[in-house]
Amino acid sequence: VTIRDLSGSVTKINTRATTISDWDRKEIIVPNKAFITEQFINWSLSDSVTRVVLTIPAPADANSEEVTEILLTAARRCSLVIDNPAPEVFLVDLQQGIQIFELRIYAAEMGHRMPLRHEIHQLILAGFHAHGIDMPFPPFQMRLESLNGKQTGRTLTSAGKGRQAGSL
Repeated sequence: VTIRDLSGSVTKINTRATTISDWDRKEIIVPNKAFITEQFINWSLSDSVTRVVLTIPAPADANSEEVTEILLTAARRCSLVIDNPAPEVFLVDLQQGIQIFELRIYAAEMGHRMPLRHEIHQLILAGFHAHGIDMPFPPFQMRLESLNGKQTGRTLTSAGKGRQAGSL
């Protein structure tokens, strides 16, 4: 179940409160009123299948169709991803020189979500490595005013490019 920002398994139901054991094996006591007045998700009520959405960055210069295929291949190879509903990949954003993909996959049950995330991330990293794609990091600039007491007027970027002040 999930209520507020708490997720776990119901371990005890009493007249005034319900005990939820979270994934860290901590017991949380929730007043029963919360199950009526707040948003409540019962993950096992009628269908144990849950969707997992992963946000995967790729470099701006990577071929987006190639990245899409790497992600779909990783989903097909992951032992914990179910076939139906089928995995989906979308290029959802371009930000700070990075392509942002969303991989939507499904797990048979709630307990598979974290092992699935681990396995599929390993497969994605292996796929990127096999295709010579490096994981991107957001670009940054650093301006050097002085180096060893000398004025440099240089700007360095995360791409390793340097330029003199005032130049484009």
